[in-house]
Amino acid sequence: MAFGKLYTGPGNPRSTAILAVAKANNLDLETVDVDTTNPTPEYLKINPLSKIPTFVGADGYTLSECIAIAIYVTSQNEKTTLLGKTKQDYASILKWMSFFNSEVLPKLGAWYRPILGKDPYVKKSVEDNQKAALKAISVVEAHLLNNTYLVGERITLADLFAVALISRGFEYFFDKKWRSENPNVSRWFETVYSQPIYSAVAAPLSLLDTPKLTNVAPKKVEAKKEAAPKKEAKKAAKPAAPAEEEDDAPAEPKAKHPLELLPKAIFPLDEWKRQYSNKETPEALKWFWENVPFNEYSIWKVDYKYNDELTITFMSNNLIGGFNTRLEGSRKYLFGCASVYGVNNDSVIQGAFVIRGDDYKSVFDVAPDWESYEFTKLDPTNPADREFVEAQWTWEKPVLVNGKEYAHAAGKVFK
Repeated sequence: MAFGKLYTGPGNPRSTAILAVAKANNLDLETVDVDTTNPTPEYLKINPLSKIPTFVGADGYTLSECIAIAIYVTSQNEKTTLLGKTKQDYASILKWMSFFNSEVLPKLGAWYRPILGKDPYVKKSVEDNQKAALKAISVVEAHLLNNTYLVGERITLADLFAVALISRGFEYFFDKKWRSENPNVSRWFETVYSQPIYSAVAAPLSLLDTPKLTNVAPKKVEAKKEAAPKKEAKKAAKPAAPAEEEDDAPAEPKAKHPLELLPKAIFPLDEWKRQYSNKETPEALKWFWENVPFNEYSIWKVDYKYNDELTITFMSNNLIGGFNTRLEGSRKYLFGCASVYGVNNDSVIQGAFVIRGDDYKSVFDVAPDWESYEFTKLDPTNPADREFVEAQWTWEKPVLVNGKEYAHAAGKVFK
């Protein structure tokens, strides 16, 4: 009799341990591939967030969240040793599963996905996530110095689950040199991977001599000529849904914003945002120059540093949208527009922003990738600088970069 269905995707690492213990427990678990970017109405009924994996039992019992599913499937065997012998064992198993699910896999995903072209590529962001992933794995390396497995001296669900989640690192980055520098994690990974319970549902073990991926932008895609995209409505875009292998990190307590130390501004920036939203742009710009006090605010030109790595314009526009999302902590101190200019495989990113005060770093460094941009202070009394700001905020003129003209392709407004 069928035990149930597991809705997943090809090679989904969060599903591997579930499939392993289902097979070990002789459970008939049918797998159903799901397109999470274009889910069916039926799938949204069982998982409104369109995440994978999701389990639906033959009795109709529905369960989401990979750790919960793995525990449930494992517990079908009342004599299993995979959940430990004691309550402390069980708690430790949950701890390590949670650690790999929240600290290791999301950082690995944010390291390799942009290099593969699955997410917008930002060199500094990839570097930061590489460091974060390796830092998390160093915790595991230290733990395994005196432990054969993650919990106790026998393989548990934690090992099966964790090996699946770290496997992307061994697939793309962890070469012979890295493995010699991290012998404990490497020994544990190979040991668990080679166990029949795991290898029965996983691809054959293959180890790298040299890294398969390095931190370089993905190859530019030769795309068909497209009609010029229509000017995007002047609305802040919703952030793109996170990749399936990346979870948002738990929110940390908010630190006091540095600009809160400034005297309270006489002019409220929200008033300018209302003008921009509600009036015709030429009229709104006239109001801006006549009313914004530049003893309280400053204007800045923003240039992306890695234009040679930009590929498809809509992906570059998504990169701007992601940057805007990460600027959320400075929203009340900031307004501006940034745009992609040019065509696929030949484009640049520029923008103009007005900020509270004249210290751009205090405003922009809430975004981890702020250093991927170059900031130049503009003079509101200089006609050329005023013309640049107006062009950036109207999207009606091309830009000139290194002597070459680029037409406007797409843009985002931050307000």
